[in-house]
Amino acid sequence: MSASDLAKLVFLSAIWGGSFIFLRIAVPETGPVLTAALRTGLAGMALMAFALATGVRMDWRRNLKPFAVVGLFAGVIPFSCFSFAALHLPAAHSAVLNATAPLFGAVFSVVWLEETLTLRKLAGLVLGIIGVGILVGIGSVAMRAPTLLAIGACLAAAASYAMSSIIVQKTGKPGGIHPIAMATGSLALGGLMMLPALPFSLPPAMPSGLALGCIVAMSLLSSGLAQAIFIPLIVKVGPTRAMCVSFLIPLFSMLWAFLFLQESVGWSTLVGGVIVLMAMGLVLTSPSGKSAVRKT
Repeated sequence: MSASDLAKLVFLSAIWGGSFIFLRIAVPETGPVLTAALRTGLAGMALMAFALATGVRMDWRRNLKPFAVVGLFAGVIPFSCFSFAALHLPAAHSAVLNATAPLFGAVFSVVWLEETLTLRKLAGLVLGIIGVGILVGIGSVAMRAPTLLAIGACLAAAASYAMSSIIVQKTGKPGGIHPIAMATGSLALGGLMMLPALPFSLPPAMPSGLALGCIVAMSLLSSGLAQAIFIPLIVKVGPTRAMCVSFLIPLFSMLWAFLFLQESVGWSTLVGGVIVLMAMGLVLTSPSGKSAVRKT
């Protein structure tokens, strides 16, 4: 992986780490469904403007189905699940559960892309999950029914992200869908999918300017800009390597919470951060390739 690709992963980790903080602020006022719908729709509109300005060919008729499928798995499902989880879990705990996405991606890549899951890569994935667990002290959350549902929602979101990366990898090969077109079309259709739910998800009172500002920030940075960077990266380096970005997200979530919410940072943050960086090294330096086994 090149230095520029690694820099993109770190930048994505920073803005996605901030999204969990934004969710914790916005969702109690706007509700999970409205938050997810606004996040998806605003991001789609922003990318539509970018695609028009840069002359990206969308080919809506030919690409409608993959746009819709990726919009469902990369937008509607995970955005809704993480918005729901924000009502019951601290931001860093949602982030640590999001870090299971590379493990789902590695398994899915073996099944659908015939990639080789080396022991080095598997060790890195497992070590990354251990690291993020230490990072946020995941055992500190009381296991009540809403908490268990929130944990399940986060795991479903992580698996959904992994599935979307497989679809992007298969459709983004030479001669396939332009990565920016995929990012734009998927978010635009994801927003349309959520429109029918809007009349039933309006909050009882007008949300504050801070809550609405957090949603706009998520839409433009954590969704629109992030997808425009991440989808081309998936096509270039593969789903497993690209999704190891999830390992760094909890670290940035803790950092932003410390800087802007005055939350304390304990020893587990430092130990977990070192383990996370070791895990990323294992995953990023593992050779990628097709399995020797062919499907018949």
